[in-house]
Amino acid sequence: MKLISIKRETKTEGRFTKKMGVMLTNVTYIKKQFLSIPYKTLHKYRETYYGEVKDCEDCKLAR
Repeated sequence: MKLISIKRETKTEGRFTKKMGVMLTNVTYIKKQFLSIPYKTLHKYRETYYGEVKDCEDCKLAR
């Protein structure tokens, strides 16, 4: 049994960008786990409408 593992998870979230407004996109989280309990998010990124992969820091949550 591994003590530390890395897991990738994809969720659908609402995002807001200046050019397109509110949109639903798939956001992928890469999390570090200790004994199957996630404790740190290493990276999160999203796929755009055009198929590009972008970091989630350049857009805000749509709320």
